[in-house]
Amino acid sequence: MAVDVILPKWGLTMEDGTVVAWHKSVGDTVAEGEVLAEIETEKVETDLESPCAGILARILVEEDDTVDVGTVLAVIAADEAEAASLA
Repeated sequence: MAVDVILPKWGLTMEDGTVVAWHKSVGDTVAEGEVLAEIETEKVETDLESPCAGILARILVEEDDTVDVGTVLAVIAADEAEAASLA
């Protein structure tokens, strides 16, 4: 089952974040806890970790885009077949 990667709220006052860089590309295999991207929030850069193991099926927010907390940034598929269906 596909899992949405959302921008979490890391601080009490955090309202949004900017994707500084993606460390993985669509089609890459990822492990749970592996760094997917760097996110800048209130002038602090934080690593965004994968919530699960799988295949990065879609990236929905590009580098340099700023989005609100709770926005879906990417989708991780359980396997190659699911990833292909989400592409």
